[in-house]
Amino acid sequence: MATSLAKSLVIFLHGVGSRGADLAPLAQVWLPSLPTVAFAVPDGPFAFDGGGSGRQWFGISGVTEANRPQRIAAARPAFDDVLRRIIEQQGLLSRLDRVVLVGFSQGSIMALDAIGRWPFGAVIAYSGRLASPRPFTPARSTQVLMVHGAVDPVIPAGNSTEAAATLREAGLNVHAHILPGVGHTITAQGAQLGAGFVATTLSSEPD
Repeated sequence: MATSLAKSLVIFLHGVGSRGADLAPLAQVWLPSLPTVAFAVPDGPFAFDGGGSGRQWFGISGVTEANRPQRIAAARPAFDDVLRRIIEQQGLLSRLDRVVLVGFSQGSIMALDAIGRWPFGAVIAYSGRLASPRPFTPARSTQVLMVHGAVDPVIPAGNSTEAAATLREAGLNVHAHILPGVGHTITAQGAQLGAGFVATTLSSEPD
């Protein structure tokens, strides 16, 4: 969905076992309110451990709380290659403040991890967690929005609450919303929160 040389860029990062195209409807919802923004919906670089046509950002076979950070670290080179190709295509490698990552579930895990290496303008994490190896030193310039369903059975909402606290302690500006009665999904309310956050973050025109 990305177009050539846009003023800003939003990259969507899907959940495990999914594909980038599954987040394309969200981009279509946001497009009218963000007319100068290009949208990209890449597939994860690895085949889904569970089989089928799904993709993943890091392997989940045998994953535990203890080894998840190492899985993330091992996935960084391939993940960064995906981002770099898209950002370079848009001519924004020198304007990372005009780039926003929007992740869902495993995509959120990688989006939050990325701010330790990339000074993006913003990261939106839907149903995510901060599972990066420590020490973790994020770019303080990155604005963060976390949206999580209160009754998420896959990744408990407490993970977003803990991540928000950790990132604030590191000096980041973090907005967190726990949505009552919502499970592991992006609702219309969550989508609206995200669109408003992107619009606010990218409100100033690039030089």
